[in-house]
Order: sequence, then structure tokens, then C-alpha cells
Amino acid sequence: MTPRELAQGLFRVLETGDPALAADVVHDRFVNREAAVAPAACSLSGPAGVLASSVWLRSAYEDLRLPIDAMAEDGDRVWVRLRMQGRHTGPFVRYRDGRLDQAVPPTGREIDCEQIHVLDLREGRVVGHEAVRDDVTMLQQLGVFPPSPAVALRMAAWKVTGRAARAADEVTRRAAEAASSV
Repeated sequence: MTPRELAQGLFRVLETGDPALAADVVHDRFVNREAAVAPAACSLSGPAGVLASSVWLRSAYEDLRLPIDAMAEDGDRVWVRLRMQGRHTGPFVRYRDGRLDQAVPPTGREIDCEQIHVLDLREGRVVGHEAVRDDVTMLQQLGVFPPSPAVALRMAAWKVTGRAARAADEVTRRAAEAASSV
């Protein structure tokens, strides 16, 4: 595959969770430098971590889309500017040091935010990933930043009742399952 096809393939895996495509485009030594806010399984090397990341994102965003706006390449590096789009229909769970940091209950709101990704290639596959994401815009679109009263109240209720912890446990379990399917 060309560098552009590899980049397109990686984002298609995130949209779909396709394990065959992940095996085709993701190097066994793949490292996701952005996995610190995701379930632990997203930090795994190779296709396993990418499939876990796909589950994590798709568990929060129905109809996840990552349309590419622009791409540039230079040898073994590809820069991708894209949009992350979807409807927030499941809990969006963020982690810190492998533990629950924040769980945003489903809002039903649409998100559309810009991201820039840098992909490193080796031996005809994607071996590294880092990103600059506009998470502030995404959190604004969800009503988290600044907090709308309704979303803030729901987040507090989720935390107090343990629903946030249960959501994090479920997302963590599903991501680990996806990673172990490889």
C-alpha cells in the first residue's frame, strides 16, 4: 500500500473495528502515543491497540466518521488533517494512569472537531501515531466545557451513583476483548 492508503486504512479501522484491515495496515510494533487517556488495552502494541481504540471511540460515538481533509507525506511520515464526527450515544470515558478520570453520559449531541495526526511508517505499515486534537471543541459540543447545567448535573449524578465507574469498567472490558481478538 502507498503511505496515503496506509493512513486511510488506519482511520478506516478506527471507524469500523475491522481486524483484517488492522492486520494489513498496522505494524506489530505499532505505538499510539495518545493512548494515555484511553483504556489500558489501547496502549498495546500492534493491531490489538488500534482495535481497542476503535471500540473505545465507537462505544461513545455512533456513526463515528473520520473524513480526511488533507494529507501530506515525506518518506516514512504522513500528516493527516481530518474531522472526527459522530453522535454521542454512549458514555465518553477518559482515563488517567489507566483509571477513570471522567465519564460523560450520552448527550445525543453531534460532534465535529478537527484533528491532526502524524503517522510513522515502517516496513509498509503504520508503526507510530501521535495527534493534535481539538478536544476543547469536542467538549464544548458535548456541553462539558464550559459545563451546561444539565450535563454537569448528569455527570455528577453518574459519579455519585457509581454509573461512571460501571461505564468505565464496561468500556475497559470491551476494549480488552477487542484487543484479545487479534
